[in-house]
Amino acid sequence: MKRIKKAAVLLLCGMLGVSSFTACGKNSTIFMGRLSDTEVFRIGDNVCTLPELKVYLTTAQKQYENILGVDMWERDFGGVTLEAYLKETILGQIAQIKTMTLLAEEYKITLDEQEEKKVAEAANKYYSSLNDKEISYMGITEEQVATLYREYALANKVYEEITKNVDTEVSDDEARKITVQQILFSVEEENADSKKSEQYKKAQEVLAQVRAQGADFREIAEKNSEDEVIEYTFGKGEKEKPLEDAAFNLEAEQISDIIETSYGYVIIKCVSNFDRTETDANKAAIVEQRKTKAFDDVYNEFVERQASQFNDELWEQITFAKDKEITNMTFFDVYNEVFGLQE
Repeated sequence: MKRIKKAAVLLLCGMLGVSSFTACGKNSTIFMGRLSDTEVFRIGDNVCTLPELKVYLTTAQKQYENILGVDMWERDFGGVTLEAYLKETILGQIAQIKTMTLLAEEYKITLDEQEEKKVAEAANKYYSSLNDKEISYMGITEEQVATLYREYALANKVYEEITKNVDTEVSDDEARKITVQQILFSVEEENADSKKSEQYKKAQEVLAQVRAQGADFREIAEKNSEDEVIEYTFGKGEKEKPLEDAAFNLEAEQISDIIETSYGYVIIKCVSNFDRTETDANKAAIVEQRKTKAFDDVYNEFVERQASQFNDELWEQITFAKDKEITNMTFFDVYNEVFGLQE
C-alpha cells in the first residue's frame, strides 16, 4: 500500500461518513435505478462489489487483530466502534482506488504486458493462499482478485503520473529541524489578565536562574515548567511564529529571552540548531506534502464531476468475519512482493 498511502488515502468527498457518498461535489449527479444485492457502490461506470470490498475489509481486520487483539472491535472510541470506523475507512480507500481507475482512463494510462502478467501472478498467488472458509466468506473469484490488483496498479501509475513533475529539491534551511529544551509558564485564556503579570514575574526569576554560571537548564525546567515535556524537536511552521523566530535564531547552548505565546510565557535553550537526521527525514516529508497537494488538486476536481450511487441497505448488513479459520491478511503483501515494492 506504499504509494497509495502517500496519496493520503483520501476518503471520497474528504469525509468518513458514508452519507456523503452520494453527494460528492457540487456538480456530481446521482445514478437512477437500484444497485444489485452484491453491488456496494458505483462511481462513474466503475462498480464495487461486495466480494471486492470484503477482500479489503478482511485484510484490514486481520491486520488490526494481529496487533490489537480481537477484543478491540466493540470498544467505543468517541461514540463509534473500531469496527464501524475501519469499515468506513476501507470504504473510502477502495472508493478512491475505483475513482483513480476512472482517472487513469482520462490520462490514457494502461498497464503494459509485463504489468498485466504481474497482475495475473499476484491474483493466482493470493487466491491460492485462501482456504475454503475465506473463499466462501468473501465470495471472491480469482478473476475478481485480478481486477482488484489491476485497479490498484493503475492507481499507483496515476499517482506517479500526476506527481512526476513535483519539485523534489528541498534546501537544508527549509527542512531544518532543531531541538530545544523549554520552560513553560502557562496562561489560560479564562484567567489571562489576572495571571499574566504573576507568570511573567516567575519567568523573569527562572530566566535569571538558568542564565547563572553553571546552571542546569533541564533540571530547572523539570522543577518549574508547566509542561510535562521538556525537550522538543521541530521544524519551521510547526510552532507559533514568536517561538519559532526565537528558536531558529539561537545557536547551540544559547538561551532565549522570555517569549510570549498565546498559551503563556516560554524560555527555551537550544540543544541543537541543526539535526541532520531529522532534517533529512523532513525533506522527504516536504516532498510528499508537495506530491499530495498536486494529487489532491487533480483528484478532488475529478471527483466532483463523477456520478455516484451507494447501496445503504447492503452496507448496513456488512460485518467482519467472526470465523477463527478466516485469517488471511496477505492481499497487499502479495502485491508488494510481485510488483517489487517494499513497505
